[in-house]
Amino acid sequence: MIFVLSGSVALLADLIHNVGDALTAVPLGVAFVLRSDRAEAYAGLAVVAAIFVSACVAAYEAVQRLISPEKPGHLVALAFAGLVGFGGNLVAAQVRTRAGHRLESPALVADGDHARVDALVSLGVVLSAGVVALGFEAGDPLIALGITAIILRITWQSWNTVRHGVAQP
Repeated sequence: MIFVLSGSVALLADLIHNVGDALTAVPLGVAFVLRSDRAEAYAGLAVVAAIFVSACVAAYEAVQRLISPEKPGHLVALAFAGLVGFGGNLVAAQVRTRAGHRLESPALVADGDHARVDALVSLGVVLSAGVVALGFEAGDPLIALGITAIILRITWQSWNTVRHGVAQP
């Protein structure tokens, strides 16, 4: 609802990433039910793919907004949405990462990394609201591109986690 009201591409990047995070629960759940190393490997690949696709969509939307500028609105609601997203995603990241290490699940650790990036993305939404409030309208799509870079970095990290297994903390 806040995305529809604000039109912020930084928030859109956050939403896309959160949807990707939610969708990764399906292959992870299947892998745990099957208790199969092969299913675990496929679940890990699904997590990495979801992260990568979310980065591609976020990048596309940010570039479109740079080409066709549109000032986001409802900046207080936008910042609040970012703060709520940050808190929720940080808790989810901690739970998933701990469980992944305890269960020796590379896919679950990668999913925890994914949720951690979601928390950073949410802080980007707060930053976007702030810079737009200060009059820098291009800040929203530029922050969305920064979010994309963060998502691509975590894609690489998650890929390495899935390929090489879980290092114990």
